[in-house]
Amino acid sequence: MSNLLNPDAIFSNNEMSLSDIEIYGFDYDYTLVFYSKHLHTLIYNAARDLLINEHRYPAEIRKYDYDPSFAIRGLHYDVHRALLMKIDAFHYIQLGTVYRGLTVVPDEEVIAMYDGSHVPLEQMSDFYGKSSHGNTMKQFMDIFSLPEMTLLSCVNEYFLKNNIDYEPAHLYKDVKDSIRDVHIKGIMYRAIEADIEKYICYAEQTRAVLAKLADHGKKMFLITNSPSSFVDKGMKFIVGKDWRDLFDVVIVQADKPNFFNDKRRPFRKVNERGVLLWDKIHKLQKGQIYKQGNLYEFLKLTGWRGSRVLYFGDHIYSDLADLTLKHGWRTGAIIPELRSEIKIMNTEKYIQTMTWLQTLTGLLEHMQVHRDPDSQMVLEEWKKERKEMRETTKNFFNSQFGSLFRTDQNPTYFLRRLSRFADIYMASLSCLLNYDPNYTFYPRRTPLQHELPAWSDQLCTGTFRIPFLQEMLQIK
Repeated sequence: MSNLLNPDAIFSNNEMSLSDIEIYGFDYDYTLVFYSKHLHTLIYNAARDLLINEHRYPAEIRKYDYDPSFAIRGLHYDVHRALLMKIDAFHYIQLGTVYRGLTVVPDEEVIAMYDGSHVPLEQMSDFYGKSSHGNTMKQFMDIFSLPEMTLLSCVNEYFLKNNIDYEPAHLYKDVKDSIRDVHIKGIMYRAIEADIEKYICYAEQTRAVLAKLADHGKKMFLITNSPSSFVDKGMKFIVGKDWRDLFDVVIVQADKPNFFNDKRRPFRKVNERGVLLWDKIHKLQKGQIYKQGNLYEFLKLTGWRGSRVLYFGDHIYSDLADLTLKHGWRTGAIIPELRSEIKIMNTEKYIQTMTWLQTLTGLLEHMQVHRDPDSQMVLEEWKKERKEMRETTKNFFNSQFGSLFRTDQNPTYFLRRLSRFADIYMASLSCLLNYDPNYTFYPRRTPLQHELPAWSDQLCTGTFRIPFLQEMLQIK
């Protein structure tokens, strides 16, 4: 308990010094601004109504309300089998986390469907997590996707409970289109603007972060997919009427990730009334708002290239992947779930559970050489207890799917992508307030498997420091 993790810390995947960063870029949603729990209920209800009114789904699905505790980010959805599941960094399904509707699928059935628990590469989602070009899996990486996963599961549940024959691929497309329409038809934006205090979590720390960077002479820009009036009202609420004075460039409706790849779309200036102007853009001016455009034109007009730029966003693919792989920008991921997971990991109950789970694993490795019936009976009991402990560990975070970052023993597919595309990650931008502008982030040297002693060696040398462990081994 003496080495508790700090939920307000910044964690590093790659060594990076803030003294090298001259320009800071930001996404808007779930980066500069955070939303209350009411927003996901709004998105869910609006999409459910669109399913009923525009796609002719049964009105009885209204009895399924949004459950914020059901899904977690980073899950995969098998479009053709209508299964929601958690997959690890090696493409293995975590058994016990596969759901058809709201009901968990037995392990034996999952193994029969997939000829084991491994998902071949050609069936996985594409680079951006989408189920396109023959890929049958969709990965939900966006925080806004939590209502979508829940709605998919609820409608699946209704069809299954009522023995209604349906095509899973059609259901997936209809739900995806309904969630999309909540955004592009302005339903979500109008609701938030009409009751901004209900939906936006006011945080003066956002202004404090921006002010700190400005005081140290840093340039700042905003690139978001959200519309101009929506961003303007939100930023006035959380930062102040003078929010544009803090940013050197503001780009709205950028259509990321296409913004980072499509060279054809020019920028358009948006005037104070939200009208698009036809002027040719020769310079991106401070205090102005621009729409669309592309990163190649952005780089040409600003000259902001390479590792002196640090961009923050919450979507691992749409915000960060292209920037780090193609353009050499440094990247920071905003992972709001991090704070709550670390707080759970700091509890005494979690620490005790994990310590004993690790000990059981070591005991299994150390004792498996004993093949006599009595030893084998003990081993089977330990395996059963280990399985129960794993379920307990999963339930600490989410009863259905567990932690965002780990399966039973491996990193999740989500964490694999986070580690690849983000130089640093944190729960919120406010974490920057805890660090000097010249601070260097040094990633911890994570031991490789061949750099660690075997479980049995750790047990025998007392690495775990478990009382009576030596005695247990000597007695056996």
